[in-house]
Amino acid sequence: MHQGRSKFPLLLLVLLASGCSIFSADDELKPAKLQKIDAQVELTQQWKKGTPSNNNEFWANLEIASDDSALYIADHSGSLVSLDVATGKQLWQVELDSSISGGVGYGGNKVLLGTIEGQVLALNAQDGALLWTAKVSSEVLSSPAANESIVVAQTIDNKIYALDANTGTELWQHDTGAPILSVRGNSSAVILNNMLIAAFDNGKLIAFNSENGSLKWETRLALPKGKTELERMIDIDGEPLVVGDIVYSVSYQGRLGALTRGTGRNLWLQDSSSHFSPAYNGGMLFVTEAKDDSISAFKAGNGVLAWKNDQLVHRELTGPASLSGNVAVADAEGYVHLISSVDGSFVGRKKIDGSGVSSPLLVVGESLIIQANNGSVSAYKIQ
Repeated sequence: MHQGRSKFPLLLLVLLASGCSIFSADDELKPAKLQKIDAQVELTQQWKKGTPSNNNEFWANLEIASDDSALYIADHSGSLVSLDVATGKQLWQVELDSSISGGVGYGGNKVLLGTIEGQVLALNAQDGALLWTAKVSSEVLSSPAANESIVVAQTIDNKIYALDANTGTELWQHDTGAPILSVRGNSSAVILNNMLIAAFDNGKLIAFNSENGSLKWETRLALPKGKTELERMIDIDGEPLVVGDIVYSVSYQGRLGALTRGTGRNLWLQDSSSHFSPAYNGGMLFVTEAKDDSISAFKAGNGVLAWKNDQLVHRELTGPASLSGNVAVADAEGYVHLISSVDGSFVGRKKIDGSGVSSPLLVVGESLIIQANNGSVSAYKIQ
């Protein structure tokens, strides 16, 4: 995946990494059977909408973006739709002549998308009008981030680009270098005033000056272990989580860590492995573990493991989301599970859609927004 290699070996290595579970005996293990629970809360549907288009090959892992009043939803073929958060009413829809691979992002009243061909698209959030298109080095797999001044996109070859938010002109770029193998995916950057924080496939977190790209600090969250390249993958594919002056992040086959926002100094590190960003609530961090789909809860202040729920193993869980004091995860059979953030016990469960859920859960206010694998989108509240 280093610069200068031919595209075919790059693609082959990425596919090997994305399908690395074929080398694991874990594939022979069946998903845990769901046990009856004593539900304490209930998820009530507010609304449900079908797919944004008639495309049967829906790209299930594209994230939904929101500006608190509207949702922005895309599919792989280039259909982009905006829905009202409260009612699900369609506000607008556009058809783009692009194969979408990274998205959807929102910032500075713009909707951002990345493409397989290495383009970043910026659209007006009010009506979906295309504002500009920018070219980057390779495929964009994560959601671009933005504010009023810049748009930031990370590419599959481990580069980060800062683009002018009004024109798409490149302001600066940074190349971290890429490991031989990596999981197919990228983290999204977090923009904070004049700083942006990004995570990379080599296990590093880097804070940049957002205006000129100069490095403010650089920290390695995880170190490669093992003899084979598969064992040594330490990608950070989940967006860094910023709570006050602390940055939390977790890598695959690596560690969960807490760092100071100003200097990147490690406050604590704990063994963990995840493809997703951690969730935070009430001084606790929640992680969907990559190895077995267990849910781990850590004390945010010192990293001590508080509890672990292993009753959903191998159910292909999404990353966790914090909802009304509970932890929400969805699985490949289309169930959403609500777990107490205090002790890890189940407090609720709802079958959402038989096609399953792979896309990240999104919490907007008190609503849980869920995108099923068939493309349908629904909103739920806890009663």
